[in-house]
Amino acid sequence: MVPFAAAFVCPSMPVLDSAAATILVVEDEPTVCELAAEVLIDEGYRVITAADAWEAEAILARESIDLLFTDIDLARNTNGLSLARRARSLCPDLPVVYTSGGRACLPAGEAVTDSVFLPKPYRPSQLVGLTHDILRVAHLHHA
Repeated sequence: MVPFAAAFVCPSMPVLDSAAATILVVEDEPTVCELAAEVLIDEGYRVITAADAWEAEAILARESIDLLFTDIDLARNTNGLSLARRARSLCPDLPVVYTSGGRACLPAGEAVTDSVFLPKPYRPSQLVGLTHDILRVAHLHHA
């Protein structure tokens, strides 16, 4: 297990593929955040984590992110839906995956276009499969 603090930015992690995608995981429940980060790091992705939308926005402003994976109800009364809208204003093609334990689906019109909803509890294999599929499609569009 990676200690939680080490999951924030892991520049010392060996990256097998120099084009490894960077995923921003925004989740205010530390154990859930750590699990999501670990499973994605194990797949070779570079992972940055944030506990609320303010922290995530600061990361989006300074980092090149390939996929945003955000819980909807976040710490400090921040919200993954508005975070995704602001992220898309910075990067119009950014793939977005929402998650939530309190909702079965997203109301139409609240989510950004072409986003995906993964209800909690999700299996790590679901997160990995979804991430691979989304980034493969995004890569094909930019190739």
